[in-house]
Amino acid sequence: MNININTEEKNEEYIITMSGELDVYTAPELQEVLNPIRQDGSHHVKIDLTDVSYIDSTGLGIFVGTLKDLNKHNRELRVTGVSDRILRLFEITGLRDLMHINESSEVE
Repeated sequence: MNININTEEKNEEYIITMSGELDVYTAPELQEVLNPIRQDGSHHVKIDLTDVSYIDSTGLGIFVGTLKDLNKHNRELRVTGVSDRILRLFEITGLRDLMHINESSEVE
């Protein structure tokens, strides 16, 4: 499966919109987009998962790493547009308690 990733910079936030599946094969594409943002640490990050149908452990690992790096710079990771299936994954892994998750794609 493929993944499409779009990035928009708005004020002090990067908005990343994805579609497709985030798995071991497509995760490097997201990692490539997030690495400079994580290292810079000057922006909050909002990731819209409205059109993402599947996330595996590799994808979850990217969220964890991004969260850790952003926290070092007092920045937030917000995840929006989360389907029930993906929300359950965040709940099972305990990530729902560590990051801002909103089921709609609107800003919290």
